[in-house]
Amino acid sequence: MLTQRQGHRLDDWINEVRASDLQPLRSFAEGLLIDHDAVVAGLTLPYSNGPAEGVINKIKLLKRQMYGRAGLALLRKRILLASARNGALPRKSWQSPWSDTPAWPRPGRT
Repeated sequence: MLTQRQGHRLDDWINEVRASDLQPLRSFAEGLLIDHDAVVAGLTLPYSNGPAEGVINKIKLLKRQMYGRAGLALLRKRILLASARNGALPRKSWQSPWSDTPAWPRPGRT
């Protein structure tokens, strides 16, 4: 059901779990019913927030590493540099990851 995107089988699985003697699993299945539509969508659709969670995790790691070392400006530069290295955050080709100003004049400006 999880690896083959078969969210339509969730109701059958919940009914099987309800009939079982495993109380913790029954409690888990009842919790899934609270947001049933979202759980079925998560089991069915190919979309994932994994890339966003990865970027958030990297930012938190950099924040912990920078604690007490410098201000927000340096933290921001490190986050932008890390994202530029692995392509985690989209940038325009003229934006510099190290500053707020473009590396050269923006297209259409002199």
